[in-house]
Amino acid sequence: YVARQRAALAANPECGTTRYNLAVALLGQRKYDEAEKEFHEALDCSPTLAEAYVQLGGIRLQRGDLDGCLEFNQKAVHARAGFAEGYGNIGFVYLQQGKLDEAIAALEKAVKFNTRFLQAYTTLANAYLMKGMIAESIETNLKVLSMEPHFAVAHNNLVIAYLENGQPELAVSHCDKAVELGYGVAPEIIKELEPYR
Repeated sequence: YVARQRAALAANPECGTTRYNLAVALLGQRKYDEAEKEFHEALDCSPTLAEAYVQLGGIRLQRGDLDGCLEFNQKAVHARAGFAEGYGNIGFVYLQQGKLDEAIAALEKAVKFNTRFLQAYTTLANAYLMKGMIAESIETNLKVLSMEPHFAVAHNNLVIAYLENGQPELAVSHCDKAVELGYGVAPEIIKELEPYR
């Protein structure tokens, strides 16, 4: 695949999409430096290729550079208005940085632009929970489960949200479901739920 992309580039070196495809293939081979170079080349050819910015952000995140990840995802949403994945990543970074209001704003945009973006909904539910917006967290996790009933992370989030909301029986049922789906619920939470079984 990499050889085919390189051959296509030899014939048309200005094709941003081909450079992007080559970079993704290089990522798959864990050749991060080469991939990064090709993503930049792809953007030189096609400045509105928002996916390339997101991939560059992912490389930065993998290197532990949250600010770099944020910067590239901000470029992604400037390159293409309404780019849900970019907003989802921006929200994730802000959440990691403890900037809850900024995280919530970005994640709400992500799910507005892609109403089936499960990971963004789940991250948004976490942000709501951390902000003390328990009802919103529960509602958002339930929305995830309405789309994907076996999404273990949402079940785990509901365990914590229902505990916070004084509904331990509901927390128990979601804990059991999360464990059944293979999610490693924190041992201290399982212990806290014991009296309600």
